[in-house]
Amino acid sequence: MAAPAATDGGTTATKPTIVLVHGAFADASSWNGVVERLERRGYTVIAPANPLRGLYSDSAYIASVLDSIKGPIVLAGHSYGGSLISTAAAGNPQVKSLVYISALMPDVGESGMTLGAKFPSELGTATKSVPYRAGSVSGTDLYLKPDRLRPVFAADLPESTTRVMAATQRPAATTAFSETAKVAAWKHIPSWFLVAKQDKTINPDQERFEAKRAGSHMVEINSSHVAMISHPDAVTDLVLQAATAADSARPALAATGTTHGAWAETALTGIAVGSLIAGAGAILLGRRLRYSAP
Repeated sequence: MAAPAATDGGTTATKPTIVLVHGAFADASSWNGVVERLERRGYTVIAPANPLRGLYSDSAYIASVLDSIKGPIVLAGHSYGGSLISTAAAGNPQVKSLVYISALMPDVGESGMTLGAKFPSELGTATKSVPYRAGSVSGTDLYLKPDRLRPVFAADLPESTTRVMAATQRPAATTAFSETAKVAAWKHIPSWFLVAKQDKTINPDQERFEAKRAGSHMVEINSSHVAMISHPDAVTDLVLQAATAADSARPALAATGTTHGAWAETALTGIAVGSLIAGAGAILLGRRLRYSAP
């Protein structure tokens, strides 16, 4: 997949391909408003399906998508998708920038659960656990309680929209939040971070902590957890900053944390059974609607 030539003053002869990774309880349509805006600016955009089965296997899948792309890449993740881009980009020299939208950004040895335990949110009151079976594999899926979805996750969206989100949500296996990161690509790749100040899914203080630790360029907006749906212009602007920044304007790389090698883990471990720790992990909302550009 070749990216188009730059036509709007970008710093390179070829525009990067922009890859947008959704989080838990969502599908790629949650990025629709951002995709439309980026495509109008002449960018090639890919929003792959996230399997939502666990950090290790989901990251390996996203890494395989990146391997299919020719040329530079800007990789963005929302919520749990932030954990995936932190792992999938490690060791890939084509990934030039990472963008986190109200996202998880774990260091080596951290998980969504451990981060959420340090920075509690209202997420733990909004989920229910449902056992699942898929062939010889069984485990526990997490769903959002319909009556908690709007106040906790999408308070700045219409009630009619959040009712559809509740009905069409995709579950995430508990391993999405319990598996610990083995790498942290943000230590080697410049990053941008959008903090949603009204987020009740991930504590905004957690988002600020992650961004500061990584040396990210950070912006804050008054948004619920689903900023790419309720504020697509602000999210698009941040992605464009990452796509067009000259090397001299890039944020400093992280100076703290454990060093690591390239991503190599691809095996899916057994899916953990049990309840999500109160306030843990970031769970994004799912919907299968098109979000039209203004």
